[in-house]
Amino acid sequence: MSRTDAILKRLSGLHPKLIDLSLDRILPLLEALGNPHQKLPPVIHVAGTNAKGSTIAYLRAFLEAAGKSVHVYNSPHLVHFNERIRLAGKLVSTERLNEVLERVEQINAGRNITFFEVTTAAAFVLYAETPADYLLLETGMGGTYDTTNVVADPLGVIITPVDLDHQGFLGNTIAEIAANKAGILKRGSKAVIGIQQDEGRAVIDRAARRLGITPVYQGEDFHGSAQDGRLVYQDESGLLDLPPPALLGAHQFENAALAIAATRHFGLPVDSDALARGLRNVVWPARMMPLHGKLRDQLGAGAELWLDGGHNVHGARAIAHAIADMNRSRPAPLILIMGMMSNRSPAEFLEPFKGMVQEVFTLTVPGEPNAHTADFIASDARSVGLQATTAPDVEAALTQAAKTPNARVLICGSLYLAGDVLAKNGTPPD
Repeated sequence: MSRTDAILKRLSGLHPKLIDLSLDRILPLLEALGNPHQKLPPVIHVAGTNAKGSTIAYLRAFLEAAGKSVHVYNSPHLVHFNERIRLAGKLVSTERLNEVLERVEQINAGRNITFFEVTTAAAFVLYAETPADYLLLETGMGGTYDTTNVVADPLGVIITPVDLDHQGFLGNTIAEIAANKAGILKRGSKAVIGIQQDEGRAVIDRAARRLGITPVYQGEDFHGSAQDGRLVYQDESGLLDLPPPALLGAHQFENAALAIAATRHFGLPVDSDALARGLRNVVWPARMMPLHGKLRDQLGAGAELWLDGGHNVHGARAIAHAIADMNRSRPAPLILIMGMMSNRSPAEFLEPFKGMVQEVFTLTVPGEPNAHTADFIASDARSVGLQATTAPDVEAALTQAAKTPNARVLICGSLYLAGDVLAKNGTPPD
């Protein structure tokens, strides 16, 4: 076990629950640490059900193309914990990460605190101690009681599309979940809101009005879409004709437009040339990501291997739409290799793929005790009319998939599975 893993194991044992939404534990710890959350560069705070990570990836690409240094906070990580904390453009070094984690652990002195809370406190220390122009801060879950919601005066707030997810913690309706996400809105901060369902939009609108905020809304105040292979963006300031985003899928045009709107509404120093360079260079691993290397080599010539960590219905619809677009250019038999955590519904995830999939190979996500079994996922797949076969691991599933010539193989269903695949392929995020 590495030193980092040993530290993280100790920190994970400080609270009996993995998730316990509250700000009552992190605020005293931050005070003992000298309130690093009050010493951050300008913060852009992002909440929502889907597209948080992609939106942040675009913002980072735009700002860095404009010559700015950017901190980023994302979760979960795919392979290494360091991926969660990017300091002025680079992933935190293991040496510095260990030093700060142990410093925070010592100051916490064994007090009851969740893993996400104590590691977020460490991230705030790192961001406060490292100069940068901006911090792009992603919520962990929800908004109102999310650990990241200790930042009192963000430069701007983004709420990406809200959908049903984490109902056991955030509420059982779109309105309840949207109210939780809207908790990151702050008086005096600007807000950009992604496309919402009607009940979610109404809740966010009421929350904004109470705070004296006039957000800009995607689909009303700004628009972005694919036209002749380009991204055409328009708001009250005018029209931009931009290159398509490097991230694949029609939904990425919407995600990119949301980030562009944020750069303009928040007054970020990003011109149209920087936007174009950012769109060409943006990277966000395990989102409709073509895989090359030893796992791809298990498939025959003419086959494709793709990886996407999407794990809810909204994500499944976006993936299925992207696959349909691919089929218009090059039809190919679609094979899914799928693992999923037990708080998700495999049947609901697979519904958008009906009529597209030749076969589903199911597996249990390695090393995750809270994962659905391969048998359970296969049973759910059959319940929606898909042919499904269990496999012991991704390599065995690929061996079976290789029997279909020229197949388009997609590994999907879980970010934890995506991380395992990237590690096995020898291609972890840099």
